[in-house]
Amino acid sequence: MLRDQRAPAPAAETYPIRAEHDLLRTRHAVRAAAVAAGFDLIGQTKIVTAASELVRNAYIHGGGGSLVVEQVRSLTGRRGLRLTVRDSGPGIPDLDSAFADGYSTGPGLGHGLGGARRLVDEFHLDTGAGEGTTVTVTRWAT
Repeated sequence: MLRDQRAPAPAAETYPIRAEHDLLRTRHAVRAAAVAAGFDLIGQTKIVTAASELVRNAYIHGGGGSLVVEQVRSLTGRRGLRLTVRDSGPGIPDLDSAFADGYSTGPGLGHGLGGARRLVDEFHLDTGAGEGTTVTVTRWAT
């Protein structure tokens, strides 16, 4: 499958993830960016839900971090959003378990990473013991 080439991206917005109220603030920011990028209601819901799961993971498991929201456009003109969630937590020691539905090291239902991955078009995770975790996802508007 050929992957879309990216055109130069507009400026990115960065949001800190330090307190519980940041979870709601980041959801609103992602929804506004999705509307601006031309996402339909289903696309908005999917990208906001994925962002919510990833930001919550960074807050609960990574001790906080940041969310970067970028509007992207492919060379063929497709519009989308790229989200990058970073934390400086302990990293994810067992990725296979972390992606399995029902697995959780906290109080949640265990659908975070796997659920977020199913809601986006592109998913990349970088993690290491003691190095934190960075998750970058992209969803394209239809």
